[in-house]
Amino acid sequence: MDEATGPGSAIVFPGMSPCRFADFGKFLLLNPFARRLTAEAGDRLGYPLIDRFRDAEGDYSEYAQVGFMLTCVALAEWAEQEYGISPDYCTGPSFGEKPASVYAGSLTFSDAVWMTAELARCLTEFFATEYTDVVTHSFVRTPEDKLDEVLAELAARGEWHDISCYIDHDFYMVSLRERNLDWLKDAVRGMGGLSLYTMRPPLHSRAFGALRRKVEDEVIGDLRFHDPLLPIIADQDGSILRSGEQVRTMLLDSIVKPLNWLQVVSSLEQLGVRKLWVAGPDTLFGRVRATTSRFEVVTVNPRLALHPRRRGTGPSHVS
Repeated sequence: MDEATGPGSAIVFPGMSPCRFADFGKFLLLNPFARRLTAEAGDRLGYPLIDRFRDAEGDYSEYAQVGFMLTCVALAEWAEQEYGISPDYCTGPSFGEKPASVYAGSLTFSDAVWMTAELARCLTEFFATEYTDVVTHSFVRTPEDKLDEVLAELAARGEWHDISCYIDHDFYMVSLRERNLDWLKDAVRGMGGLSLYTMRPPLHSRAFGALRRKVEDEVIGDLRFHDPLLPIIADQDGSILRSGEQVRTMLLDSIVKPLNWLQVVSSLEQLGVRKLWVAGPDTLFGRVRATTSRFEVVTVNPRLALHPRRRGTGPSHVS
């Protein structure tokens, strides 16, 4: 049985990292799948996506988000043609929920384009006046027991915090007031950890219930979600989603529930998955030990699609 089409594989759409047009603009301009989807996106949005993305400021603009989502979908379609992939399951941590919903057949691409742009607008409007002093900080090499002690100390001081992401056994993202950020960085350093980056606006916190309601009322509530043709593994708890309403709930719950990648990889492993195709510009989820220690990981990124290997040799693997 061909390894690309055999059982026990899943496609992963990565979370969005900071990006600008230079990161994958060439892919959008040259790849035939991306060019077709870019034209469809422009028709739905009413403006030329490439021009807006090229001129956008910041790493998470509306245009960058639509471009990232589009790139992930285009790469998955390209990999189907180039390598004959036919995964058994689909998942998408954090931002990756959006292209996963499209690829699995739960949401049309056109609706996903509109949803992505409108979600970007909602986040900008909400965090312009609410939780303006909250950020999400990521760090690694932090044992769970020591992190618990640090967070307990923060709580004892009456300072709010929330764990937003469980990425690996020693890799976390914590949301907190910006005035406590330097204190947290010092604490991470003190337990032998390494701070990575700080995100603004923050994400995945129980405190953002008002944002969930805004998104449901203004964006997701009226969209039509179909039962997925490919089972989706929810990024909050690793559950298997088989209905459109479950997919809708996953997207909404992503605002108020932490991402738990450990639950996702555990679920995939229990389902017999042994190979992951990571479709998108991934800097995290296909690389952490929780992933690479369990699966054969194959990256499908813009650079590969622009410079494919000789047919039959297969794409590169994460070591």
